[in-house]
Amino acid sequence: MTDWLDFEKPVQALSNSAAELRALNTPEALAEAPRLEERATRLLADLYGRLTPVQRLAVARHPARPHFKDYVAGLIDDFTPLAGDRGFGEDEAIVGGLGRLDGRTVMVIGHEKGADTATRVKHNFGMGRPEGYRKAIRLMEMAGRFGVPVVTLLDTPGAYPGLEGEARGQAEAIARSTQACLDLPVPMVAAIVGEGMSGGAVGLAAANRVLMFEHAVYAVISPEGCASILWRGEQGRAADAAEAMKITASDLLRLGIIDRIVYEPAGGAHRAPALAIERLGAAITAQLAEMEGQDAATLKRGRREKFLAMGRS
Repeated sequence: MTDWLDFEKPVQALSNSAAELRALNTPEALAEAPRLEERATRLLADLYGRLTPVQRLAVARHPARPHFKDYVAGLIDDFTPLAGDRGFGEDEAIVGGLGRLDGRTVMVIGHEKGADTATRVKHNFGMGRPEGYRKAIRLMEMAGRFGVPVVTLLDTPGAYPGLEGEARGQAEAIARSTQACLDLPVPMVAAIVGEGMSGGAVGLAAANRVLMFEHAVYAVISPEGCASILWRGEQGRAADAAEAMKITASDLLRLGIIDRIVYEPAGGAHRAPALAIERLGAAITAQLAEMEGQDAATLKRGRREKFLAMGRS
């Protein structure tokens, strides 16, 4: 492991000690190393069993966590990317295309953050511009015409807040993308796989079924943004905001915002990406199978009733 998180430092110390003992290659060292590794495994499980909201936020943002391209590579056969909004241009932060998930043709749309400096800049750190949401609308409408289910994967700190985004109608594009989700005549499953923040996430999340990884987060604003508004820049309040905002999967399931938690491998999806991707694929496939055969009117009605019911006691 590289990129250890701050709260994982005790595990890192045990793991490093075990590695040093193995490097010594003496009988005594080789006998002690497995005991330290076992302690590290137990400690990791204990830490991840009681994460605070702000710690889950750190896990959701881990740079080694799987991204859109990883889910496509692991789950989607014959993926054909579809680009452009047919109005302004191409947005690399929101990616989409057709492919087959477990033999079923689907339209897959989601945020791509990038895996290194060059690709993060290319994909604008997963912050969609208006043309990205208009591309998503185009792809959803195409899926609706051809009777293809839609799957969205959400992982964004929020829509791009820059001047050119506002000039090209960011709020309007997100609103119309949300409307396109609600109007789909085909099944739609959304999955929050990392951080699902602000309208940048909601614009692709008004689905029949909303899934969420165990250590993902989902909120109308980032905890840092919330803290800067409520506490006027007072330092160290992001943790308080994260606690108050109920951004975790367990809180959101209890509140009826999401429909199912997809549990991650021990220590988070970044430790066993292939297993995390497999679990998400199975969960999405199961949700699509449940909706198979439902007509357009039933799907639309269920989707609208689901979101109108949120917040009611």
